[in-house]
Amino acid sequence: MSTTPKGPASYFPSIEAKYGQPVAHWQRALREQRSRNPGARHSDLVAWLKTEHGMGHGHANALVAATLAEDARG
Repeated sequence: MSTTPKGPASYFPSIEAKYGQPVAHWQRALREQRSRNPGARHSDLVAWLKTEHGMGHGHANALVAATLAEDARG
């Protein structure tokens, strides 16, 4: 059985290494951004990470996808 993460989580180790913060930091920032902008869509949040934090598209997209999925599960 493989323990290699799949989907958006497969990006998490490189996100943490490149941007120097744990994934929980980025998820907290995304949730704060959503609370300030309740109508923000996936693409809006990706653009925010790219613009405000200099994140690459793939990393930003993975974080947003994982965070929104986690929030949808409750």
